[in-house]
Amino acid sequence: DSFDYKTFFAKVGLNSKPKDQVGKVFRILDKRSNGFIEEEDLIVFLKNFSASARALTDAETEAFLAAGDSDGDGKMGVDGKTALIKM
Repeated sequence: DSFDYKTFFAKVGLNSKPKDQVGKVFRILDKRSNGFIEEEDLIVFLKNFSASARALTDAETEAFLAAGDSDGDGKMGVDGKTALIKM
């Protein structure tokens, strides 16, 4: 459980990208193209950036999802994701 999304976003430069570019990343992560990133999408979050990366643990996935779930529906919409990255 060592994944820290704030550190990750800073290291890959996402927190300094404009909202439209963050939206493009969001759409890549939104595998079902339903406008949300859900638990299943976050489990393989790191693998979307590097094929050799590990999957997030359950605890990491839950913490990441909770941080970006702005309305408590168990999903992360693009606005919540953008706000999370910009923290």
